[in-house]
Amino acid sequence: MAACWQRWTGRYVLSVATGAGAVYLLYKTIRAGLDSPPGGAEPLSIARLAVEHQGSAGGESRELRKLLAALGQRQDDYCKSLVLNSITRCVYLLETEAAACTYEDIRLVASCLDEKDQEVKLQALNALKAFSGIRKFRIKIQEYIPKVLELVTSTWDSETHAAGLRLLNGLPLPDHLHPLLRRAVPALLDFLQTDGTLAQVQVLKLLVKMAQKEDLLYDILNCQVQPDFLSLLQPSQPGELLREMLLLVEALNAGCRSAAYRAARRQHGERSLHAALFGDGSRLADRLLAAFAHPEEEVQLRACKVILGLRLRKEDADADADATADAGDTALSSHSFDTTFGASFESPFFSGGEDVC
Repeated sequence: MAACWQRWTGRYVLSVATGAGAVYLLYKTIRAGLDSPPGGAEPLSIARLAVEHQGSAGGESRELRKLLAALGQRQDDYCKSLVLNSITRCVYLLETEAAACTYEDIRLVASCLDEKDQEVKLQALNALKAFSGIRKFRIKIQEYIPKVLELVTSTWDSETHAAGLRLLNGLPLPDHLHPLLRRAVPALLDFLQTDGTLAQVQVLKLLVKMAQKEDLLYDILNCQVQPDFLSLLQPSQPGELLREMLLLVEALNAGCRSAAYRAARRQHGERSLHAALFGDGSRLADRLLAAFAHPEEEVQLRACKVILGLRLRKEDADADADATADAGDTALSSHSFDTTFGASFESPFFSGGEDVC
């Protein structure tokens, strides 16, 4: 009988632990351990917590309110980071309680961005990201975008980059913040070429959003990059990174095709992102062809869309050249896109001899 009870209890606890309340139970376990003095009573078991959680599922736990109150108290950096981490989990789990929070609670969490300890700042970013999922808090959290940008660009910590950029990617970027974003472009491209995959993906998502803003497009394209920038498009890269890289190339190419950008005829530096992607000697065509060998179909389709977009851009350039020639302007120089991609696109693969999409 005891053996049967033990097996049933194990299955019950496992089903609870793998359900929606798993993180909440984990939080309760950690909280119980923190609240109990060293050498004190035996910590609560997961089975007991499961029973308590089942019994109180219909009521309001007020755990989030308690955590916010604790955050407002004076404590060391380690405890503050733990409290912020628990707040993040509770916001995701206790939606009703989270929605009942106030702007003052957001201000309290955001104030932790000014702490000296890097872990506290990181956990504060995560907590703000959780709150940003609640519509009524987004405008309030937008007020801290300058602080988040400063925090992200002033450190080389990859985890902070990922957390801060994940927060920014979940918020609208008002026009009045474009000057701040413009100044952040060099740092973002540096992070893209040096950080780990998690941070790189978040950098790319932000750059894609920024590339769709006409007044930021040139700053992105003219920013200097390393000579091996296109290594980010190697088929050996993780699929998520490749997808976001191809989205960025697609967004930049679409921006260059816009009438306003073509009319401006801007000049780009030799080591600029524009030169790396679209300039003389760029190996972008080779990278895009190699992307078709990637096992993920979405990567292949995205590469196909980029190639078609580049082909359309070449046709735009040819049309501009013809129009200028008809007007008698013989001083028009050959567009760099012709030199870079002309030979690659002469093959039947790109000229319609084979349907790649």
